[in-house]
Amino acid sequence: MLVGLQDVTFEFGARVIVSGATWHIQPNERIGLIGFNGTGKSTLLKLLVGEYSPSEGTLEKSRGTTIGYLHQDLLSFDTNQSILEVALTAFERVQQLEKEIEALGKELERTGDEKTLHDYSDKLHELETLGGYDIHHRTEEVLQGLGFAPADLGRPYREFSGGWRMRVLLAKMILQQPDLLLLDEPTNHLDLPSIEWLEKYLLHYKGSVVIVSHDKFFLNRMVTKIVEVYQRQLHFYTGNYEYYETEKAMRVELQQRAYENQQEYIRQQERFIERFRAKATKAAAAQSAMKRLDKIDRIEETEIERPNIRINFRIDKTPGKILVELKDVSKRYGSNVIVSHTSAEIERGDKIALIGANGKGKSTLLRIIAGVESFDGDRKWGHNVEESFYAQHQLESLDLNNTLLDEMKTCGSQKTEQELRTLLGCFLFSGDDTDKKIKVLSGGEKARVALAKTIVSKANFLMLDEPTNHLDMHSVELLVDALNKYEGSLIMVSHDRYFISKAANKIWEIVDHEIKEFKGTYAEWIEWKERMAKQASKSTADKNPAPPPAPVANNAPVKPAPTQPVPSKPAPSRDLRKELQQLQRQFSQLEEKLNKAKEKKSQLEAALADPATYSDKQKFTEAETAYKKQADLVDTMNSEYETVFEKIMAIEGEMN
Repeated sequence: MLVGLQDVTFEFGARVIVSGATWHIQPNERIGLIGFNGTGKSTLLKLLVGEYSPSEGTLEKSRGTTIGYLHQDLLSFDTNQSILEVALTAFERVQQLEKEIEALGKELERTGDEKTLHDYSDKLHELETLGGYDIHHRTEEVLQGLGFAPADLGRPYREFSGGWRMRVLLAKMILQQPDLLLLDEPTNHLDLPSIEWLEKYLLHYKGSVVIVSHDKFFLNRMVTKIVEVYQRQLHFYTGNYEYYETEKAMRVELQQRAYENQQEYIRQQERFIERFRAKATKAAAAQSAMKRLDKIDRIEETEIERPNIRINFRIDKTPGKILVELKDVSKRYGSNVIVSHTSAEIERGDKIALIGANGKGKSTLLRIIAGVESFDGDRKWGHNVEESFYAQHQLESLDLNNTLLDEMKTCGSQKTEQELRTLLGCFLFSGDDTDKKIKVLSGGEKARVALAKTIVSKANFLMLDEPTNHLDMHSVELLVDALNKYEGSLIMVSHDRYFISKAANKIWEIVDHEIKEFKGTYAEWIEWKERMAKQASKSTADKNPAPPPAPVANNAPVKPAPTQPVPSKPAPSRDLRKELQQLQRQFSQLEEKLNKAKEKKSQLEAALADPATYSDKQKFTEAETAYKKQADLVDTMNSEYETVFEKIMAIEGEMN
């Protein structure tokens, strides 16, 4: 074990983040840490590195374990050093050796001392062992992989924006090669080529990696285990994100079924108690049933922490066939050419993803289309186009003295206050959040308000620049669902491949300073790019084998319990007293057997709830089969129990 939590409870004031959580991180694990915004993912990372101390339980760490922790707070670091120098600080021992070797070399030139020569040789050997002769090459390779041009490497760190600074710090952390890498939203500041490079690098990383990310594509490729923060507990899934989704649905179904079965049992016992506690002959049995109910370990009903709210668009006008026409458009910043004499059209119904590496001019092109960026050439709006533009600079247009709700009302959407509150809920604002002033919000929160304002407008053409950057997975799903139903047109810049793959029906890429259009989905575009690359290299090898299919949960239907008809009114000639005695004996025997069957079922449910069960496929299959068999038996016995109970009540009714 590298590091872990043992029976840890952690609280912020009265708010419990986790309760009794145990999590051991082993060597060579690649783990995705997931959960809704606000459930405590980043807090858990801070617990693992010791920034926070648990309220109860212990943090365990193996001696000598090194941890690298990438998080947003690192952006407070500032220096005049070049980005190459900052990244090279990953090799502290190598840099120290270089200074010592230089000093020993001068001493050797001056004295020729034999001991100095031995020391000099030893230091050179250690430098070679640590790979000190190629640290510059390795550092340049990592920085360029993360999107830096060779000319950028000598520029001062402080000249770069927050996103680019984060890349430098990520490069330094990668080069340090700690035993455990903790990465909090590492893809937020990366473009698609850099994300793909990081994926390839981490797939061969020798240490363990824990990733917090809302990028499903990234998690599916990177992780072999999911840890979910849910209902103040840690839930473990052995597989990637796709496997987690299937498995989670099955576990929720099992929990809900166990809850419903237990509720039915409780109702039966309560009916029995109510029916018989006044009768002297059954008072003891009724008392026993009451004690059993008091001792029962109640199963919680499946909670939905985030409601499935839907985002709805309203469009007032239908535009013409062509929304935007670009003719012979050129744009440059000094010697940096963005586009040159390029033309393109956006048609009604287009949902375009504008993709490519950072620095290619995606956001610039979006601003040209929006009419807020100067350029050479011609841009023409079509008939009846009502546009809405979401970009980071729009945060400046928010009225800082407004509450969130008041700011939403300025959009003229004609939505009710409750509808606006519901919409804000989709963008992670709930309860009293809607009454907060804009000025007290963080940058990410302001970005979500600006996005909500864009969505609530009645525009028939949306321009979206990185709309998912500050959303969790659930909110991204809601936005995807809304955009799929949106009857208008849109163009978006995004590095979230899942979002692009679900929301776009066309791809635009800036190639050689021109807009290249691909009519099809992101998946089709990737397939086409791979096919073109293979043709260009004249290679027939399959470079991208399909991943193995995610395990599919066994959703075999539960056999319905056999039903027995309620007995008709007995004939008067029957010996009712004797029949009642037989039924009461049968009832007592059934009750005893049913209690044992339910106890065994509870044990099997506990086994299914144990994370260790899911790490062994055979063990899980056996446990699931045994649980289904026992559940069928309990259903059958419940039906028999209910039938005998009804017979007893019917006979007692006749006798009275």
